[in-house]
Amino acid sequence: MTASPFDHPFLSGLLGDDEIAPYFSAEADIRAMLSFEAALARAEAAHGLIPGDAARKIADTCAAFSPDVSALRAATARDGVVVPDLVRQLRIAVGEDAAKSLHLGATSQDVIDTSLMIRLKAVVFLFAGRLSAIDAGLDGLDRQFGQNRLMGHTRMQAAIPITVTDRLNAWRAPLATYRDRLTEQSFPVQFGGAAGTLDKLGAQGPAIRASLAGELGLTDRPQWQSGRLPIADIAGLFASISGSLGKIGQDIALLAQAGDEIEISGGGTSSAMAHKQNPVAAEALISLARFNATLLSGIHQSLVHEQERSGAAWTLEWLLLPQMAMATAASLRLAKELTGNIKRLGAA
Repeated sequence: MTASPFDHPFLSGLLGDDEIAPYFSAEADIRAMLSFEAALARAEAAHGLIPGDAARKIADTCAAFSPDVSALRAATARDGVVVPDLVRQLRIAVGEDAAKSLHLGATSQDVIDTSLMIRLKAVVFLFAGRLSAIDAGLDGLDRQFGQNRLMGHTRMQAAIPITVTDRLNAWRAPLATYRDRLTEQSFPVQFGGAAGTLDKLGAQGPAIRASLAGELGLTDRPQWQSGRLPIADIAGLFASISGSLGKIGQDIALLAQAGDEIEISGGGTSSAMAHKQNPVAAEALISLARFNATLLSGIHQSLVHEQERSGAAWTLEWLLLPQMAMATAASLRLAKELTGNIKRLGAA
């Protein structure tokens, strides 16, 4: 039994996502942190701050390194973050000569936030592809059923007849916008050092940060360790995507309730009523939309990130953002499945 429905032994069948979940695993997080350390060493060597031999040793060690996770767990309970013990273990692994060049000028927040950006960039690329697939599925429904009639409803009351195309246009309208926003989304490197001033790097700090961003395929921008807009922006986009997909789910659930305007295959059976075919995916889309809308308020709380670094607001992000990403992943997966299972829509 787990505390999260997204990796629960059976609830994950409905709410999980096998493609996206690995990006939020401890293994993926550690691998991205090691990528940060290797890239930082290469960037600093390129600017003459550390020896090239040390940078190569650090990069080679990071590529093959497997930390003692039980030690990381114990240290995180003490330190509040995983990085101090990860760096300690890495320094032992790289050897005494290279150890003093490892993690030079960086702090824990640089490593953790940059790891998140690396992984979110990959996740968002997959989300954009899923939005395109849903849009294509809706196009297919429009070609097949677009001229069929539906009863339009306003304020939950029958209004005037509309076509299936009219309803599909409302579903489809936000998807291209979200796909474009995902494609254009910035994923900035976080590199500020102890208090965001890159104090140990002096005048070379901005140039090394730019090289670090280039090494990692991220955007170069000044530190954002206490200005959490990159987190709030992506969380808001996740909530918007799941909200619009929840509208599709709500509409389909209401069509299924009416009973004569839609036919869906693959629906859920009832343990008590054999005749029922429950609109499970549609219901889940509604729940996931409301879930993300609720969690977004918590992310906005973490914008109150006091002074140069907040432990409390930062931890709140760790609790919320991975769940929002997983809820968005499940929404996209379910919306694609649901629209693909529509066998009839409207009346000819």
